[in-house]
Amino acid sequence: MKKILVTGGLGFIGSTVIKMIISNTEDKVLNIDKNSYASMPEALQSVQDDPRYVFQKINISDFQQTKEAIATFLPDVILHLAAESHVDNSINSPREFIESNIIGTYNLLQSFNELWTDEERLSKKFIHVSTDEVYGSLKQDDAPFTESTKYSPNSPYSASKASSDMLVRAWYKTFNIPAIITNCSNNYGPWQFPEKLIPVVIHKALNHKNIPIYGDGLNIRDWLFVEDHAAALIKVYQNGRVGEKYNIGGNNEVSNIDLVHKICALLDRISPSSDIPKYSDLISFVVDRPGHDLRYAIDAKKILKDLNFKPQVGINDGLMQTVKWYVENQDWLNNKAN
Repeated sequence: MKKILVTGGLGFIGSTVIKMIISNTEDKVLNIDKNSYASMPEALQSVQDDPRYVFQKINISDFQQTKEAIATFLPDVILHLAAESHVDNSINSPREFIESNIIGTYNLLQSFNELWTDEERLSKKFIHVSTDEVYGSLKQDDAPFTESTKYSPNSPYSASKASSDMLVRAWYKTFNIPAIITNCSNNYGPWQFPEKLIPVVIHKALNHKNIPIYGDGLNIRDWLFVEDHAAALIKVYQNGRVGEKYNIGGNNEVSNIDLVHKICALLDRISPSSDIPKYSDLISFVVDRPGHDLRYAIDAKKILKDLNFKPQVGINDGLMQTVKWYVENQDWLNNKAN
């Protein structure tokens, strides 16, 4: 049995990881989260009474609170998922991204550095969960991102995550923090907060509002079902090698416009409307986002070779599960979106 400290465990990915840890392992979890606008305590209702799960409201931007939580729990693994992640918000208000993603990561690293000797660190791991957006943008015919792709972030969000990745690398090299970095592609699935593309599309469609698509909709993303990502992170903390970097992708490259058409077609089947012929009629193209990256794609051969991880959920099955969940939880969706 290990003790796992999860940062940002009230978020979309964090809550999924926690449920999977409690369900599939004997490990104990301490979840620290500042409980922000995008937090979802309700996503953890199934584990909130489990004796192996504890929650503390802590903002990792507060060094003293963060260090005290770590010192009290004495985790074997820190699984660092806490991050501001909405690109539009980072453009409108970048300061919070600097404080959470950079200062928060520093506080965790420095707490770790101050609490354990080099010998004590041999049995511990610091898993830093990052994004493929740190690599920048690919052209249509470019090879996918590998773990050695040069960083070239293009938004305040991706720049803040690239900065936090560099801090983790530096603390590993300089202070012997037993760190591993993961860089994932776009996540989707149930419980995703409706500021991201897929739940936004579903919410707009079900409420018969225009579905906004940036630019021409030809931007391409690699889509990773959230439960596949959670399973990968558990493999990383169980068997990943300290000092390594692992790209985690879904092997599902889809353009935004094709993705939206897939969602609309599923909604036509699952929740047809008598007011409009088909949901795709609501698609509306809007002015493109500043610095909008054209394409992301992950080469995930390393994590397959080293940790035997391969995503299990294809885009069609994953979208079906996701769309059905949001249709069945429209009150939650409308409440969070408004």
